[in-house]
Amino acid sequence: MKKQNEKSLASKSAGEGDSSDRLSALEKSMLVIEAIVDHPQPVSLPELTLRLGMPRQTIHRLLQQLTDNRLIVRDASRDRYTVGPRLSHLAFATLRSRNQTAPVRAILSALVDETGETCNVGALDGWDFVYLERIECEWSLRVHLVAGSRVRAHSTSGGKVMLAYLEPGVRKTLLQSRKLESFTPNTITNYAKLEQHLASVRELGYALNDKEQNIGIVGVAVPILDEHGTALAALALHGPESRLTAKTAVKYVPTLQRAAKKLAAVWTR
Repeated sequence: MKKQNEKSLASKSAGEGDSSDRLSALEKSMLVIEAIVDHPQPVSLPELTLRLGMPRQTIHRLLQQLTDNRLIVRDASRDRYTVGPRLSHLAFATLRSRNQTAPVRAILSALVDETGETCNVGALDGWDFVYLERIECEWSLRVHLVAGSRVRAHSTSGGKVMLAYLEPGVRKTLLQSRKLESFTPNTITNYAKLEQHLASVRELGYALNDKEQNIGIVGVAVPILDEHGTALAALALHGPESRLTAKTAVKYVPTLQRAAKKLAAVWTR
């Protein structure tokens, strides 16, 4: 839908002269934000001008306003723009908003009832996998975490799903920006090995956490995809090895994928 809007704007600009002037300031700002979010790398003013078909001076003014409000950030060394901290915060706040949490919690609750294990929805925030929503199982033996908790992405099933679905260049920059921490003997701490593992995750459509974050805890996760195949978040299930082995966790993948489609419908309807 976003790309269609951009193509429509570009077409109107080319065929009708100043038709883009009829758009409100808010509509123009949203088109600029969407173009930056959709771009896999920091984007320049000329690239945005070509993509959106709006006057260069208009886009420049909008970029300044969005930068002033910390919705986007300008890389002065390359004169390029990327997602800002306020926009990232709004994205997480939207996913966690109580205005839409009821249907998300209902889907998670049904999944917990069906599987008997704790389930959660999370998204990537830099190196961390952040729990956006979480429903605990009724077993006394379980990992006690809450929405808002953070774990390292490379050592969890949900985090590895999100890393696997990142644009390769973005993922490489992220992974090489710091050392991969070790939490258990099973944690992957070698970059080449992790990249190979993530390629497998992308091919299979799910990721396993085989005691990589906590000793004795196994998890499995699938992506929550939009209509373009972009991972909005990850849906994960985990439990103690005494109940959930890596082999049995894989059997829950089809169940998780069905629930992931329902969650995607909630967020994209």
